[in-house]
Amino acid sequence: MTTQQSVAARVEGQTIARFLRRNATEFGDLPALTSLDEPDSPTLSWAQVRDHVAAVARGLADLGLRAGQRLIIMSPSRVEHIVTDLAAANLGAVPCTAYSTLSSDQIRYVADHSSAPIAVLAGADELARWQPVLDDLPSLRHVVVFDTDAVPDGDERFLPYTELRDRGAALHAESPHTFEQLTDDIEPDDPLSMIYTSGTTGVPKGVVLSHRNAIHEAIAVDSLHGASPHLSNISYLPLAHIAERELSIYLPVVRAGHVHTLSDPAGIVAALNRVRPESFFGVPRVWEKLVTGLRTMLAGVPEDRRKALLAASELLQEGYKLRSAGKEVPPELADRIAETDRTVLAPIRELLGLDRLAFASSGAAALPVDVLYFLAGLGVEIQEVWGLSETTGAATSNHAGAFRAGSVGRPIADVEVTTADDGELLVRGPIVCLGYLREDGSIEEATDADGWFATGDIGSIDEDGFVTITDRKKEIIITAGGKNIAPSRIEGLLKEHPLIGAAAAIGDDRPYVTALLVLDDEMAPAWAAARGIEADDLATLARHPAVRAEIDRAVESANERLARVEQVKRYHVLTQAWTPESGELTPTLKLKRRVITSRYRSDIDALYAV
Repeated sequence: MTTQQSVAARVEGQTIARFLRRNATEFGDLPALTSLDEPDSPTLSWAQVRDHVAAVARGLADLGLRAGQRLIIMSPSRVEHIVTDLAAANLGAVPCTAYSTLSSDQIRYVADHSSAPIAVLAGADELARWQPVLDDLPSLRHVVVFDTDAVPDGDERFLPYTELRDRGAALHAESPHTFEQLTDDIEPDDPLSMIYTSGTTGVPKGVVLSHRNAIHEAIAVDSLHGASPHLSNISYLPLAHIAERELSIYLPVVRAGHVHTLSDPAGIVAALNRVRPESFFGVPRVWEKLVTGLRTMLAGVPEDRRKALLAASELLQEGYKLRSAGKEVPPELADRIAETDRTVLAPIRELLGLDRLAFASSGAAALPVDVLYFLAGLGVEIQEVWGLSETTGAATSNHAGAFRAGSVGRPIADVEVTTADDGELLVRGPIVCLGYLREDGSIEEATDADGWFATGDIGSIDEDGFVTITDRKKEIIITAGGKNIAPSRIEGLLKEHPLIGAAAAIGDDRPYVTALLVLDDEMAPAWAAARGIEADDLATLARHPAVRAEIDRAVESANERLARVEQVKRYHVLTQAWTPESGELTPTLKLKRRVITSRYRSDIDALYAV
């Protein structure tokens, strides 16, 4: 049986509800959910998780939630979040996680568009974002709050999560068959979840995914990697992100895995050391910060020890680059790599909590190749994947048996990828979403008549089937001279320098390329302190002559690897960080180019002043 046949056979007829029932009966005693925020709270087994899901589902149904209706959740990754998400899905309702960074206006849009009758919020911070618009949402009837002490007094719309769960548990105890009937009625092609796109270039769209979409994605990606049957992972990114939903909700349900939830991503380094996960996903910024920290640590190691580590790293990188090129590693070199890894690098991975990793992946944006090589030199091979919300996550993936550094891998099982005449990548297959939610509740198809979904990404496919992404179609710069330039390549080269935390290449309808740069809010102060510069705020550092001289060198280094038309002729260093809260970045840390070009119009114009 081929991989495609195996995946298709495992997917057919399945729903997330049926997998959850299987877990409770076949793997009921295995660990399922652990909160890293509450060390004293007990780990829930799969049998307990299904009991909680049934209780919350009956509680939500008692509030009036019905199959097909949307449920909005605004919360960081928490055990209650995953339970509530699965509860809605087991009712046949459609959970939709909203980013906790949404403004009140964005909340109003999402709530209106989804017509959700119930919102589930984590606590006081989320409630503060919703309060200004609650009276403007005619469809919203109830607000459930995880943190009991955040529930406002005297407002019947609000209900503590514990009360909802306890009420539902009593109903489930009276008639358990009711919940079983609800789950039996769900079909593979029914809606499972909805994800709002990040809205980098316009109004967010509500992407509707089916049970078949999520299960096929989980099994196809899982089949590429040799993780244990019940893998462990850490859920720390927003569950509004398709990769985090797939890896922290749907794949663990399919695999009866063990999810450790962490509400604050800032604690991920300590969490890795504690959990030692078998699966770990990070957006490029997460991996970049890890590498920055490791480089800083190496700088403080005695010279003889540092030289030994660098020599070991170079040896592993040599083997990695050979395999990346599709070549065999000579036996003698393979033996040297194995011995060096065992004696020098394995202890470092164990110290970092990365020693059990079977699948480390990155997506959402390009991972700089220097970061990829650095980590490979530690024995941590990051497999880049590519996809969108509309493709339920990864449409392509590298894996240990077949990868190309700088590519995003080959299509996963049963998925086709091709290019349109203009280079836009098209995807077809069982992971492509049901479509986009219309305001009237119907679903607009996202594909053409032949089933192809236009991704909006420009890329290429080599003779071995590996896909390489150039840039977003809507973000390609067209200069005044008519040259087409991919800004992400320029930005990636600039960000290779540890001082530069963010970069935006500018040049649309302009005579040459310029850039807005933002200092890294962690590395820049550390870099300055190591050189005796007494300044730790970005505004002061951005104007410091030594920093400017180093940025000059960083830009020159990037330009050496760019074609003349792509080279950055002038740049401006901004004095404040870019964050999702400040508005220049999406919640997944992508640039909001419209916001940036509008907000910094005067700075940009100055770069082109004669």
